[in-house]
Amino acid sequence: MKFIHAADVHLDSPLRGLERYEGAPVGELRGATRRACAQLVDLALAESVDFVLLAGDLYDGDWRDYNTGLFFTHQMARLQEAAIPVLMIAGNHDAASQLTKVLRPPENVLVFSTRAPETRILEPLGVAVHGQGFPTRAVTEDLALTYPAADPDLFNIGLLHTSLDGRPGHESYAPSSLAGLRARGYDYWALGHVHQREVVAQAPWVVFPGNLQGRHARETGPKGCTLVRVEDGQVSHLEHRALDVVRWSVCMVDLTAVATLEAVYDRVEPALRAVLPAAEGRLSAVRIRLTGACGVHGRLHAERERVVNDCRVLAGSVGAGDLWVEQVQIDTRGTASAPAGDDALGSLLRAIEGLELDPPRLADLAAEVADLGIKLPLSLRSGADGFDPAAPPYLQECLEDVKALLLDRLLGQHRDADGDRRPSK
Repeated sequence: MKFIHAADVHLDSPLRGLERYEGAPVGELRGATRRACAQLVDLALAESVDFVLLAGDLYDGDWRDYNTGLFFTHQMARLQEAAIPVLMIAGNHDAASQLTKVLRPPENVLVFSTRAPETRILEPLGVAVHGQGFPTRAVTEDLALTYPAADPDLFNIGLLHTSLDGRPGHESYAPSSLAGLRARGYDYWALGHVHQREVVAQAPWVVFPGNLQGRHARETGPKGCTLVRVEDGQVSHLEHRALDVVRWSVCMVDLTAVATLEAVYDRVEPALRAVLPAAEGRLSAVRIRLTGACGVHGRLHAERERVVNDCRVLAGSVGAGDLWVEQVQIDTRGTASAPAGDDALGSLLRAIEGLELDPPRLADLAAEVADLGIKLPLSLRSGADGFDPAAPPYLQECLEDVKALLLDRLLGQHRDADGDRRPSK
């Protein structure tokens, strides 16, 4: 027997804010969740699996129109033609309270109740699947406590959308414990909600397959589903199958001791080249993070826009269209100190260098710009990297930019005479 365990498809996730990134492959990114879903169906057909499990968050909230539901039902109809049943539960994003539009699914799609746990038995296979969907977005009780005990004559699967005992970056919904899951006596727990793949336990198997398609730079690496093989009533093999069409990565570039922008690009270029093989032919979306103590720290901040666009030009020449730089983060540190002279310039430079935002100043500044944040468009304020001008990290970053720009201008470093080059197209 073979089955597929998938979760967190987030079909038609809006990916807000992409338009603010110059040159972003918006079409490819917005269509990525649909293409990954279609590839899930392709895999089920190619492997001739006996059934498919969807452990919540098929959708990303209410649909803008019916096209989202129509796409899903079309994909499920492909499985119906092959007599492959699909068993699914609602997660926090597609809870009954979150969707105002509904479509009747094909007959092969079995949706579990949101009111209480229920059991669906696949008689020809000797399989019992136990599950319950989310009635509301914020489910705070342990749903697994009321799941029925295992049927000793069947292979038992628990289908559950849960934070388990907590995972970084995920709301604590339907919290449970490994001991609580084991107490049900099931052979396999098909979990959803956590976007990072994790085999939590093997006795019994407790698995988060991760989400089907990474949606931003916090969801890096291969994304897909878990293909499970069962022999003689026991799980014999688990295999992660990558289904993502866009692969996200964070590219760390150490600029320690770098003194010129030319040397910066000399280090960025090979780092970008190293990213491509890991994408395995997919579009690679990269966030570059520049680190280290370097003499070019001030210029990086003072000429941030130039650096970002130079890195994007490099990505275009390195990746030939398969590499896109989503963002460049400048986390470097300076190595030079302001002049020690007692003249006015020396005193001013030291004062700028020593500027810090202590908690009271941060609070005052955040209050001053809070109204600005409210007036910003939703597309800028929402999403994984939503812009909040009152956020302390952003204010600290602004201070570093201002300090770097002032020091750069006052020290007369704002020039191209040092031979720095820009990457050519």
